[in-house]
Amino acid sequence: MTERWPELDYEADRPVIESLHAYLQVIGKLPTRALPWCNHSWHLALRVVPRGFRSYPVFFAGGEAEILLDCLASRVTVETSTGFAEGFAIDGQDIARFHAQLSRLLGSAGVDTDIAGAPNEVENAVPFAEDTRERMWDEVRVARIHRAFSEANRVFETFRTGYVGKSSPSHLFWGSFDLAVTRFSGRAAPLHPGGFPNLPDRVTREAYSHEVASAGFWLGGGGVGEAAFYAYGYPAPDGLSEADVGPDGAYWHAELGERVLPYARVRSADDPTAALLRFLETTYRAVADRMGWDRAALEIPRGRFGRPYDVEAERTSIA
Repeated sequence: MTERWPELDYEADRPVIESLHAYLQVIGKLPTRALPWCNHSWHLALRVVPRGFRSYPVFFAGGEAEILLDCLASRVTVETSTGFAEGFAIDGQDIARFHAQLSRLLGSAGVDTDIAGAPNEVENAVPFAEDTRERMWDEVRVARIHRAFSEANRVFETFRTGYVGKSSPSHLFWGSFDLAVTRFSGRAAPLHPGGFPNLPDRVTREAYSHEVASAGFWLGGGGVGEAAFYAYGYPAPDGLSEADVGPDGAYWHAELGERVLPYARVRSADDPTAALLRFLETTYRAVADRMGWDRAALEIPRGRFGRPYDVEAERTSIA
């Protein structure tokens, strides 16, 4: 049986993580060019699905198409509404070959959108067609990484149900390679300064156009040498570093300006789901309270299986 919360080792897994990240960067170029821009770049994010990471359906002359990076079969597949379903194996090929293979596959499917370009949000953005650096692939490690993202996604989607205000889906941003779920107050935010490597400031500023309380999961890097969960607010509220946040093991990362909870702490908890939900709830409240959000108007009871939120009962209890 597959372990629900598998062990992760950032340093040992790093070459495979970097390869997976690079392949997803190539896949991610398709929705940026084949879908109308959705607020906060939601259209370009990937969804965590049972076998891997899937793009949102994109439009082309013949219908709709989507790409799946299958982490269990080490394969990329393009499927369309016209019945096309073909793919190729991932075997650690360099990015130039991966890009060429995916471009040909999209052409065979009738999708003529160009996916040329270079990665975003990384310092050394070598164009895909020129990136012949050696890559590493390991099916066991990739399946373990996907399992960890799947568990985080399950809890993020559960957390998302307790909010009636605007909330993002739980989705994977391939530029920064993190899973994120974001709540909005509905109020405009100050113009973001931008400054992310190889990402136009106009993209960052549109993403942070309104106040947010955001949480996410990533595999390590950026000053954190292990897989971890994070939470922050934009604009950053005063006093967030002193907020009472749980569970034990969550700490303030001054350089990032974020609360961080090591994945290993969640994995080792008696109830990992409850531990992660506590982190999500307490960090959200710390941001919302310090920014003066109308929590009473924005929050609802967390969702239950098969039962919608009882609006009549809630309004009666308030009256």
